[in-house]
Amino acid sequence: MQKEFEIIQANMGRAIPGQSLTNDPDNPAPYEQAPKFNTVDEASKYLWDFITEERKYVSIMKGINKGIPVMDFVKVILFNEFVNGSFNPDLMMMMAEPLAFMIIALAERLDLDIQVTNNDDTDEEEEMFGTTVEKKQLSELKEAAKSSRIPEGYLTQEMEEEIRNLPDVSSLLSPQGEPVDEGPVEKVSLDQEGTQAQQPSAPPPQPELPPQQPTEPEVQR
Repeated sequence: MQKEFEIIQANMGRAIPGQSLTNDPDNPAPYEQAPKFNTVDEASKYLWDFITEERKYVSIMKGINKGIPVMDFVKVILFNEFVNGSFNPDLMMMMAEPLAFMIIALAERLDLDIQVTNNDDTDEEEEMFGTTVEKKQLSELKEAAKSSRIPEGYLTQEMEEEIRNLPDVSSLLSPQGEPVDEGPVEKVSLDQEGTQAQQPSAPPPQPELPPQQPTEPEVQR
């Protein structure tokens, strides 16, 4: 997870000088084309289906159980979806909070100890793609993780029903802090088809973020 996350962070740099002159205009990268989703509702449904696919669901829950922060999953998933052309930069940022609440809801169902950030016990700021996450948003996420209550509006009735019907994977999760007997966590792709996601031939440009942040793992490949 850490190695993959470092790769993703490295790809958040600005475009290589002259890159636009060498890119093939007849074969643009996915993130250079029109995004697949343009609304929060569309993106929410897509991300929900993505993280509840059985293999990804199990992999994410194993990571949460090992203490990997929710926001680490959020950054990895959203950036990969941006690279793959699912969202534009604005919608990518807007989906951070909804996706975090979705993951928290799944972890609460299994009664897992949830870490939202690497600094849950401090007031240190959390950054995402070069933008500081609002303290109010982090406080709401941390409160949800402690109280097992997801604010209204983030989960649809259909999502809540699907949570109750998800497979019980408790037996696949080792106790917190104990080694996993079944070996390393299975590497799971972050693309929809379950195949290993490919890094773009050239790093994508730094997303042009909005002036103000909208109010809005271990996922391994």
